[in-house]
Amino acid sequence: MKDVRSTGRILSRLPVGATAVVARVSGARTTVRRLLEMGLVPGTAVTVQREAPLGDPIELRVRNYALSIRRAEAHGIEIE
Repeated sequence: MKDVRSTGRILSRLPVGATAVVARVSGARTTVRRLLEMGLVPGTAVTVQREAPLGDPIELRVRNYALSIRRAEAHGIEIE
């Protein structure tokens, strides 16, 4: 299995205001399932709206709604 962190194209590194497309979601099975259920499926555009003062969590715009996730969860989402 390819390590997402080695690519450098992960959601946790996307700056505020930037938009990208989800390529793959990886991590613990329960976490991946929950993220997919919330709409973070491959091919979906996501925009980083803002982040908390200490950097965690981050707020995303996905499918026309706001979604906040932990930076650790965003670290398992590969983007294009």
